[in-house]
Amino acid sequence: MKIYTKNGDLGKTSLIGGKSLLKNNIRIEAYGGVDELNAWIGLLADIIGENRQISFLRYMQNQLFVIGSKLATPANCTFNAPDLPVDLIEKLEVEIDFMDSFLTPLTNFILPGGHPLISNCHLARVVCRRVERNIVSLSEVEPVESQILAIINRFSDYLFILARYTSHKLNVEEIVWKAT
Repeated sequence: MKIYTKNGDLGKTSLIGGKSLLKNNIRIEAYGGVDELNAWIGLLADIIGENRQISFLRYMQNQLFVIGSKLATPANCTFNAPDLPVDLIEKLEVEIDFMDSFLTPLTNFILPGGHPLISNCHLARVVCRRVERNIVSLSEVEPVESQILAIINRFSDYLFILARYTSHKLNVEEIVWKAT
């Protein structure tokens, strides 16, 4: 099977089920953003260096793939994307609480940076927030499973805590925002 269809040459791509849309359609932005986020998560899993986090990030990559397939499937399509685990938000919260238990309470805004690994966590977090905004935009015009928004929202929280936890593990002082 060839990777190229030549439909993209005209600025179009196909959804699951065959419906063709322009590449700037909000549905394409939503699942394309999930794909981009998945790539960032792959990078984090490659460089994070802690087995618990590697395992969880790989798990989340699989869940992001499911989310992307759900977003790439129009409402009238007969394809049934795999189900997301009903306890996925709870799993995210367990991981957030685990990492947070090592951290001092946050009393200031912090800036991304301090170490390349920390910066990559923050880059993944802001991509996750953009994905969330795109999914909200899609949900204004077409139905989106409510669990998807909740998962993406909680995952951005996870990525923020992962950045803080990584600072702690690397013994890197967080960069405190100072109003000028």
